Amino acid sequence: MSSDSERALVGERILAEQEERRRLAELIHDGPVQHVAAITQIVDSALAALRDGDRQDALELLTRGLALTREAGQDLRALCEDLEPRALRALGFASAVEALGRRVSSRRGVEVVLDVEHGDSLGEHAQTGLFQIVRDALEQAVRRGALTRIDVGLRGLEGGGAELLIADDGPPERRSAVLELLADRAATLNGRFASEARWPRGASIRVELPPSSARR
Repeated sequence: MSSDSERALVGERILAEQEERRRLAELIHDGPVQHVAAITQIVDSALAALRDGDRQDALELLTRGLALTREAGQDLRALCEDLEPRALRALGFASAVEALGRRVSSRRGVEVVLDVEHGDSLGEHAQTGLFQIVRDALEQAVRRGALTRIDVGLRGLEGGGAELLIADDGPPERRSAVLELLADRAATLNGRFASEARWPRGASIRVELPPSSARR
């Protein structure tokens, strides 16, 4: 590998790490941090109720706090799995995406339809990058809300490239920052990114990898 290619690869990895840190900070702030703040308020209120002799009110508050604590634990476990998915390392791309799809479906009540077996034939770098794109796309799709189904497909292209297509029946994505994030992730793989909005409902993104990136 030439020195220019090595520098380009290092730059891509640094950019990907920066994006991952930013994503993780946002998820921690929006999830566990908010849960901890709410739990603190609930415990304070429960202590006040005990001091006032209102044991029933304190019991109800602590029950609510326990439920939030369990939810925060689930969020943290999901974050750990997203950061370093065991299935991706042990079983490959298809199994990791299937596990992700099941989690999104069970927690959000959205049907996730997958056709991603081709991912197991891709290179390690391509698998990791495409998994991150799928993860972020699913996460942002359910945040938009008002959708019932998400389709994720990955197929091989003539010459050895690969194409990822993610489509849903929710309202089109209006947040340019979301599309920019996904486009940046595709760029770190030297991939081409495209998005399409179908009014009043329906949105899709497409990532196409050249053969050199699909094998890496």
